[in-house]
Amino acid sequence: MRLVLLGAPGSGKGTQAARLKSELDVPHISTGDLLRAAVAAGTPLGQKAKAVMDAGQLVSDDIMLGMLEERLSQDDARNGFILDGYPRNLAQVEALNGLLERIEQPLDAVVKLEVPAEEIVGRCEIRFKAQGRADDNPDVVRKRLGVYAEQTAPVADWYAERGTLKVVDGVGPLDEVSQRILAALGSARVPADS
Repeated sequence: MRLVLLGAPGSGKGTQAARLKSELDVPHISTGDLLRAAVAAGTPLGQKAKAVMDAGQLVSDDIMLGMLEERLSQDDARNGFILDGYPRNLAQVEALNGLLERIEQPLDAVVKLEVPAEEIVGRCEIRFKAQGRADDNPDVVRKRLGVYAEQTAPVADWYAERGTLKVVDGVGPLDEVSQRILAALGSARVPADS
């Protein structure tokens, strides 16, 4: 399964991808994690990425595509993957399609998690207090939501026009959201009593 998870920052993409990776038997590839690893390592790329992320902005397409190409070339991604956090704009959609075509790994589905903005701000505020991530500061989150609406929301429209998009309600208990995603992908486990 080659899957992209879309949704606003704090919509639960990373949480759901981590839960789905064993179910789908593919790696969860988070661009945010790739970037944070570069920041933690103190690489020149990591230093540039940190300044951009702390300001609530998106890193350059060239940087992300290079990181993704390197990650998708690893053995564990040969049978599929769950991309979380990419693509975030229409230029990245085109770049990702080119990359996936080149490595002969076309997408099977794109799932968009729908979560109201105020729910997202609340979730990120909790994570900010627990983890101290600067990009989860409520003011930064509101700015990121604006960037998302302007740049990333059209990505969902692009995939919808091509019949690839599945929209899933991202509010509720984690297990329920996971089951909604699996149902949208056609691989949900139906309880015996239903």
